[in-house]
Amino acid sequence: MSESTIASDGEVAELAADVVAEPTPAGASAEARCPFHGAGPVAAPIPTPDVAAGPKTMVLTGASRGIGHATVRLFAESGWRIITCSRQPFNRDRCPWEEGPDDHVQVDLNDHRALALAIHDIKARLAGRPLNALINNAGISPKSDDGGRLSSLTTPVATWMEVYNVNFLAPVLLARGLFDELKAGQGTVVNVTSIVGSRVHPFAGTAYATSKAALACLTREMAHDLAPHGIRVNAIAPGEIKTDILSPETEERLAPLIPMRRVGSPMEVAKVLFFLCSDSASYVTGEEIHINGGQTL
Repeated sequence: MSESTIASDGEVAELAADVVAEPTPAGASAEARCPFHGAGPVAAPIPTPDVAAGPKTMVLTGASRGIGHATVRLFAESGWRIITCSRQPFNRDRCPWEEGPDDHVQVDLNDHRALALAIHDIKARLAGRPLNALINNAGISPKSDDGGRLSSLTTPVATWMEVYNVNFLAPVLLARGLFDELKAGQGTVVNVTSIVGSRVHPFAGTAYATSKAALACLTREMAHDLAPHGIRVNAIAPGEIKTDILSPETEERLAPLIPMRRVGSPMEVAKVLFFLCSDSASYVTGEEIHINGGQTL
């Protein structure tokens, strides 16, 4: 910077005095004003939601338990309409939300033809209305017959295919199939990856781990491809979360190794999902947020 561009202490004081002395125009609000950008307000007012447009809508896979179940509860309490997808039929005892049966799509994500029909069903339920969020939460982590970890040497080919169909391929097929609705809603896609996508895990199998690593990479690619259309794409990578997929021995063995000395709860994950689907994350895309109590430190 040259000397001519540096103001002296006196010049700065003079500028400050001019700003303080500048009267507020008649009829203008007494908002905080920036002395370096004229008389305009520091920040634009927050837009008022269009109530007439109705509630925001989300499609969520893997909604019947764990993280998905907590996510539906949180979003529903905030007024969102949730269209759920899972292999199981809707269970009112487990999922006591009012619109559940009418907005539930039973589908096996391992079946490409069934998935195509499910996308058609979702579009019919949306009936031309925009889609504000797609959360790809469904995932499977097969074990051996004795409950042990399936390694790269022991995983059957059919298991590899099933895991990749559900954990990796279904998310991109859903995003592509619902592209027009997501674009209309300037929506967001959140892929649920995992801590095991970046490190070998003592219990998670090789097919599951590599499918989650691939999904993290896919998230970046999708973020790049969909950003010009106003669609954001991010991922969350949960660590040890107390769900049905977490075995008791996993919690007992790993909790002491986590800096926070505990496993996480599904609701703690759901709150991060809610942030990523909110206007507060309007400039966040292509990111993978780790939720693991410091486990990767």
